[in-house]
Amino acid sequence: EVQLVESGGGLVQPGGSLRLSCAASGFTFSTYAMNWVRQAPGKGLEWVSYINSEGDATSYVGSVKGRFTISRDNAKNTLYLQLNGLNTEDTAMYYCVKDPFNGAVSSAGTQVTVSS
Repeated sequence: EVQLVESGGGLVQPGGSLRLSCAASGFTFSTYAMNWVRQAPGKGLEWVSYINSEGDATSYVGSVKGRFTISRDNAKNTLYLQLNGLNTEDTAMYYCVKDPFNGAVSSAGTQVTVSS
């Protein structure tokens, strides 16, 4: 059974940083590209970032480019998202998703709230 467990969210002031983690199990993590997606209050799911299975190719939605960094540790079956320069528009529930992202999530996510 595929399990993805996100952690690391929290309340942070504008300009602050967080590091999200996603622990994967139930599949061969090192052979799958992965994504981070988010859902802001009252809005739909938004794709945020992608990383290939080897970890040497990444992409980002324009609004986070230069502020967020996706990475992975295949030895630990863990996906990461470093969030820097946070602003209120980054407030959302963040989810990790196996590639391809088909528009749905099945994990609990981790809440990121940016507020002064």
